[in-house]
Amino acid sequence: MSAPRPLVVPALSLVVLVGASGSGKSTFARAHFKPTEILSSDHYRGVVSDDENEQAASADAFEVLRFIAGKRLAAGRLTVVDATNVQADARRPLVQLAREHHVLPVAIVLDMPEKLCHARNAGRPDRQFGPHVVRGQSRELRRALRDLRREGFRYVHVLSSPEEVAAAVIERQRLWTDRRDDHGPFDVIGDVHGCLDELVELLEALGYRLSGLPDAPRAEHPDGRRAIFVGDLVDRGPRSPDVLRLVMAMVEAGTALCVAGNHEVKLLRKLRGKDVRVTHGLERTLEQLAAESDAFKAQVAGFLDGLISHYLLDDGKLAVAHAGVKEAFQGRGSGAVRDFCLYGETTGEMDEYGLPVRYNWASEYRGRAMVVYGHTPTTVAEWENRTICIDTGCVFGGALTALRYPERELVEVKARRVYYEPARPLAPRGGAPGAEPRGHDDALDIDDVRGRRAIRTRAHGMVTIREENAAAALEAMSRFAADPRWLIYLPPTMSPSETAKDGGLLEHPREALAYFRQSGVGRVVCEEKHMGSRAVLVACRDEAARRRRFRVDEGPLGACVTRTGRPFFADEARGQELIDRVRAAMDRAGLWDELGTDWVCLDAELLPWSAKAQDLLRGQYAAVGAAGRASLGAAVRALEQAAARDESARPLLERHAARRAAMDGYVAAYRRYCWPVRSLADLRLAPFHLLASEGAVHAARDHGFTCACSPASARPIRRCSCRPRTGSSTSRTRRARPRRWPSGQSSSRAAARGWW
Repeated sequence: MSAPRPLVVPALSLVVLVGASGSGKSTFARAHFKPTEILSSDHYRGVVSDDENEQAASADAFEVLRFIAGKRLAAGRLTVVDATNVQADARRPLVQLAREHHVLPVAIVLDMPEKLCHARNAGRPDRQFGPHVVRGQSRELRRALRDLRREGFRYVHVLSSPEEVAAAVIERQRLWTDRRDDHGPFDVIGDVHGCLDELVELLEALGYRLSGLPDAPRAEHPDGRRAIFVGDLVDRGPRSPDVLRLVMAMVEAGTALCVAGNHEVKLLRKLRGKDVRVTHGLERTLEQLAAESDAFKAQVAGFLDGLISHYLLDDGKLAVAHAGVKEAFQGRGSGAVRDFCLYGETTGEMDEYGLPVRYNWASEYRGRAMVVYGHTPTTVAEWENRTICIDTGCVFGGALTALRYPERELVEVKARRVYYEPARPLAPRGGAPGAEPRGHDDALDIDDVRGRRAIRTRAHGMVTIREENAAAALEAMSRFAADPRWLIYLPPTMSPSETAKDGGLLEHPREALAYFRQSGVGRVVCEEKHMGSRAVLVACRDEAARRRRFRVDEGPLGACVTRTGRPFFADEARGQELIDRVRAAMDRAGLWDELGTDWVCLDAELLPWSAKAQDLLRGQYAAVGAAGRASLGAAVRALEQAAARDESARPLLERHAARRAAMDGYVAAYRRYCWPVRSLADLRLAPFHLLASEGAVHAARDHGFTCACSPASARPIRRCSCRPRTGSSTSRTRRARPRRWPSGQSSSRAAARGWW
């Protein structure tokens, strides 16, 4: 028996079987691949014509086959095409399909003897054709063997005998970019550009222990964290060789990963003797390398040659590349993928500095993976659609920045000086001369909201939005809603407790408390329900916060909207005045600093009841109530006279008197929340929940502001972590988790408990 012969096949690839009829392609495919991975031309002839041997249906069959193959490749599924594929014209569209989806095409050739193929066909009733057919296909096959690699097949495996076929073993090889089983934690470090001192300071700030600098460097983290370098280790800065020495040592020791940057690619070409332009700081690196040994330069060349375009990590939740990586490129390998990861994308225009204008691909990014990259220096590392550029221009006098993952924390060290004057001034992301103007970046993308959508949420898993519901919502929101940049939260629909079982009342606390008890809630906090209109407020501390967090350049420093997302005030000035009052209250209470935020989102009641509700009270409830009170009053007076004559009428008198007192109580209660509104001074705001602030979502935290674990005499702690709500959507009750936040984070609750 022949020794096993491994055939390397990338785990994500398009495998094309090549062989004459009767060579055993279908049998080979069934033996080595899943049934769902195999797309057979015979099968699709049957699909389109009810006859697998109907050659006239071949064109339609291959059109369907290529369509389904494209869908599988787009979804990241290995795909096998089972057809003769002996003609170049048949293989060409398959190679093109692989290129379109940035996967590697693989050819597995079954070059069997003609007599064997003909004998196999003779034994099949559906293959009754002469030996000339196999003869012609074999002739085409021999011609193809010379051209397969030139056609674009990256892997070509030829099996020339039944024994070789029997010994073949498919070895699925993960792409080097695929590290989805690597979960970190990581520290992703921006463009170093030869700034060794800043790199050492940053690694120490991240908690790494360094030794042996600069000649025999070692760096490791006591908690097992690893660094990921986004490329551009060299050029422009003062100590590129020492940076390379440190990074190479970390990669070799397994304490770091590194992707290729465009400066590494250029340096490698120079070290390989290629003709390159010695510009953009390469001259400094070459000058510094001149003092190094040939052995070190050879080691550098080998290291740079092994750098790949990008990494996809942590179950596909993190992607790291030098200039970024689109969703369609993640975890794939092609020349187009590598070029994008190295250089990004440009508009084809040049700016006033003679440099290319970069296309802002991040504004259109909608992928699941968080993308961390560098390449384009900016003064501030900012998030945009789950992407962040962490090149903060250290070599230009800015800072060297790292992103801690999965914490999403930024750590930076300031540059000690300007090492290299930039060709154009640094500017914030989106405002740099080298970036495409923001323009449409802040506009809604219609593709994000139309049609049937499936959205994965943190609290409720997968939520499906039907197309008709999306259309109705889009209609309402586009016509009536506030600026969508402010709409970070809309309240859920009301969900009251069960109807009271005794029939005397519509709702009673007894049923609500029973529900919480059955749900395992052991502690309930009761708050006064202000009879107002539901309002959601977003308030920013200043214009910088508004611009940074909400991308709003002018207008009010926040928004006040209804539960359906409509502006509460038709007059923008009145809305601005209300937001200013909230900001002033936050200032007085010192909550900005205490919460560590420059913006907040509040759930509140706005009093008095809206004009619509007051009209309802006057026009309907008041008339009914007045008539009821009058009739009850007359009945009570009559019963008082009757009870004076006969004590047996007293129980009836007491019941009617109690009903009248209750009605008087209802009237008094409603009057507390109804008064004329002539100006904003007549409005009252009753916040009952801090929903979110910078870096934190508080929607599932306890409304009591105190921990169950803290003594009753302790100062209330606003930042107690709590479990998600278990009651109705309008309930203000949460389970309290017995855990105290770090000291120094307690808070006065006066501002949040009162009326602003």
